[in-house]
Amino acid sequence: MTMAEEKKELSANETTKIGSLDWLKEHIQSVQALPVPPHDEQNVIEVSHLLKYFPIKAGLFSRLVGYVRAVDNVSFSIKRGTTMGLVGESGCGKTTVGKTILRLNDKTAGSILFNGIDIHSLPHEELRRIRPKIQMIFQDPYSSLSPRFPVSEIIGEAVKEHNIVPKEEFSDYIDEIMLQCGLQPYHKDRYPHEFSGGQRQRICIARSIALKPDFIVCDEPVSALDVSIQAQIINLLRDLQKDLGLTYLFISHDLSVVEHISDTIGVMYLGNLVEHGDKKKIFSNPLHPYTEALFSSIPVPDPDVKMNRVILEGSIPSPANPPSGCKFHTRCAKCMEKCKFVEPVPKEIEPGHVVVCHLYD
Repeated sequence: MTMAEEKKELSANETTKIGSLDWLKEHIQSVQALPVPPHDEQNVIEVSHLLKYFPIKAGLFSRLVGYVRAVDNVSFSIKRGTTMGLVGESGCGKTTVGKTILRLNDKTAGSILFNGIDIHSLPHEELRRIRPKIQMIFQDPYSSLSPRFPVSEIIGEAVKEHNIVPKEEFSDYIDEIMLQCGLQPYHKDRYPHEFSGGQRQRICIARSIALKPDFIVCDEPVSALDVSIQAQIINLLRDLQKDLGLTYLFISHDLSVVEHISDTIGVMYLGNLVEHGDKKKIFSNPLHPYTEALFSSIPVPDPDVKMNRVILEGSIPSPANPPSGCKFHTRCAKCMEKCKFVEPVPKEIEPGHVVVCHLYD
């Protein structure tokens, strides 16, 4: 079939339906029917064909008129004791991926396995037992801490609730956790407003590791901090990973930070994972045009270095009504006719380096 015929057929059969409720329901059902790869013991987290759509309701009776396609068919895995960096522009779905993995959001379709267990299929009591093993460090250390509780209560509340340690060991355990995170035990009776931003983020980290987790979602944990404090927090996270065998999903828009802490990297655009693989391979050889544009924006502290900036024209389309074909084609300088109508599929260009782009067909 020629490109013209392919375009004509797609135009007749698909473009009139994209964005309609019937098409979306069929799309969700087709994703639900996709097979889930077998569990690999090396992986802590395995995400397969994840969809998270938020309903859009309008009118007097709040009828469903569409969906915001926040996460649209995302698949990746994270090996035990490693860090995956998830990068992309604001609004691309990074935080939604993290919250859906932890079941803070209910998934629309797809599979999420934690140590081989499907988190979203667990009943309430079993989920409660597994909760301490999956934690999150939130972006804003100012709003994520209760101003009414002292530090000892903030760190220890969930420790008591889940019976992590015996009552007689509780006080010593909180002291140990605080020292591990660079806080002094005499800080226990102070309140969050008495601490700096970096210290508050240390409290957030202490609250997470106090439950002895296996996996932590770090949702832009240093973006609200000064640059000098960012390095301290990143080094703390790396030290804790080494000492406790933690696995991280590190969400950030700061590529320099991601390069420092990550083992693998995923690049998201408008709900899709457009490229993922080993950190060294992606930084040395970015394949997707969007990844190239992101990496070209990394500042280099050398006035003599000439940067080959890739300027993205236009703005991100609405996730409620994304373009057909490749979602990036409206801003891509390398766009071909095929990109406007045919959705690309993942291709492994080299071992462990996957890209979703028609340039490599």
